[in-house]
Amino acid sequence: MFGFDPMVLAIIGLAAIAAAAVAYGVLFSEIENQQKTTSRYKKVKAAETDTVKVKAARDRMQEATKRRKSIQDSLSELEKKQEQNKKVDTPTLKVRLLQAGLAITESQFYIGSAIMAFGTLVVGFIMTADMSGTPAIDFLPFSNAQLGVFAIAFVMGVGAPRFVVGFLYKRRMKRFLNEFPNSLDIMVRSIKSGLPLNDAVRLIAMEGQEPVKSEFRRVVEAQQMGMSIADACARMNATIPLQEVKFFAIVIGIQAQAGGNLSEALGNLSRVLRDRKKMLGKVQALSMEAKASAAIIGALPFIVATLVSITSPDYIKPLFTDPRGHLILLGSAVWMSIGVLVMRKMINFDI
Repeated sequence: MFGFDPMVLAIIGLAAIAAAAVAYGVLFSEIENQQKTTSRYKKVKAAETDTVKVKAARDRMQEATKRRKSIQDSLSELEKKQEQNKKVDTPTLKVRLLQAGLAITESQFYIGSAIMAFGTLVVGFIMTADMSGTPAIDFLPFSNAQLGVFAIAFVMGVGAPRFVVGFLYKRRMKRFLNEFPNSLDIMVRSIKSGLPLNDAVRLIAMEGQEPVKSEFRRVVEAQQMGMSIADACARMNATIPLQEVKFFAIVIGIQAQAGGNLSEALGNLSRVLRDRKKMLGKVQALSMEAKASAAIIGALPFIVATLVSITSPDYIKPLFTDPRGHLILLGSAVWMSIGVLVMRKMINFDI
C-alpha cells in the first residue's frame, strides 16, 4: 500500500482551486456577456412577438370598425329608403290586387264591381216590383224598399269587392308568413353546401311553396333585368308589406355591402321569425277570452231585439215605425260602433 502525504494532497487541492479561480476570472467576462446577450435576445424576441400581437389586434379593431361603419351606412341607406316608401300614399288598386295575388287588371276589377252592383239592382227591383208605398223623399219616384235596393247595390258594387280583396290580402300574407321561415332554412342549407346566394334564391323560386315561390320568382326576374340582389329583395316589400320581408331585405343588403356570414345571418333571421310566430300565437291564445267576450257583448243587442220581435212584435214595433225610435236606433248604432272599435283596439296586439 502506498501512503499519501497529507501535505501533498493539500497542495494539489489548493493548486486545483487556484487553477479554477484563474479560469473563472479569465472566462467571467465572456460568460457574463453571453448571459446578457441571451437575455437581450429574449427581450427583443418577446418585444417582436408583442408587436406582432398588437399589430394583429390593431388590424382586427380597424377591420371591425370599418365593418361597423359599413353596416351603419347600410342601415342608414335602408332607413332612408323605408322613409321614402312611407311618404308614399296608400297603395294603389293595382298594387293592392298584386298584394292579394289576383291576376286581374284595374279595368277588370271595376267592370266586375259594376256588374255586381247592376245585378244586385236588377234582382232587387224584381223582388220589390210588387211592393208599393209612399216615397221616402217627395221628389223621388222610389219607395222605401227601392231606396233600400239602391243602398244594397251600392254596398255590393263598392264595398263587397274591396272586402274580398282585403280578405284575400290577409290570407296571402298569413300563408307567406307560414312558409317564409322554411324557405329561409332551405337557403341556409343551400349556402352552407356551397351554392351562391343567387342560386339559392333561384332554388326557392323553382321549388318553393306559394306565395313565397312567386315572390322569389319576381326577385329572379328583377336580377335578370340587371337589378342587384339587394335591390330586388328590397323591392319585394312592395308586394309583401311585412316586417319580416324588411328584415330579410336588410340582411341581404348588409351582406352585399359589408360581407359576413350570410348563412348564420339567415339562420338567425329564420329563428327570429319563428319566435315571432310563437309569440303571436301565445298572444292570440291569451286574448281569445277577451275576443269572445267582445263578440258576445256586440251581438247581444241584436239577439235581444230579434227575440223580442219574435215574442212581442207589437212591443218593439214603435222602435222601427216612430221617428223617435229611429233616433234611438241611430244613437244606439253610433254608441255600439264606438264600443266595438274600442274593444277591438284593446284586444289587438302588434308583434
